[in-house]
Amino acid sequence: MKTIKLYIAASLDGYIARSNGDLDWLLKFPTPTGTEYGYKELMDSIDTIIMGGKTYRAVLDMNFEWPYSDKTCYIISRHNTNLTPTKDVKFITENVVEKIEELKQQDGKDIWLVGGGEIISMLLEAGLVDKLQICYIPVILGKGIRLFPEQPQESTWKLVGSKSYDSGIIKVDYVIR
Repeated sequence: MKTIKLYIAASLDGYIARSNGDLDWLLKFPTPTGTEYGYKELMDSIDTIIMGGKTYRAVLDMNFEWPYSDKTCYIISRHNTNLTPTKDVKFITENVVEKIEELKQQDGKDIWLVGGGEIISMLLEAGLVDKLQICYIPVILGKGIRLFPEQPQESTWKLVGSKSYDSGIIKVDYVIR
């Protein structure tokens, strides 16, 4: 069975994007050469990506080539219009939890849950997220899209690792108890 891993950046005050979905605060944060905050290890461990429609559109708006062409991506969308599936990008517009449960049962590498906050909360509520890897960026946004906006049901997590970087970023790793 595959493991679903949430790997995400969050501000110190728990936001993953500005209110309008903008990630400019994250892209402007300096990243020392050679520092990848566990991203390469994550990418080597997965073959599937799940992301919400807003996150998908934000990635497309970043004006660079689709970065996940070697993975199968499932985009969660409330709307089933104006969606163009490709070989590597598929859309889930209904029965989301059931379809994610089916993905977990497939053979292969693990699944990266990219975001956004609503999808994260939905899958936490369904008990489908197995690992959390959160990179806290030393920025306070004050408002925006929360990491857990829908107040998922209470769950208990065990810290299995943490690492601080010279940039001020702290990456914490948890598994569900």
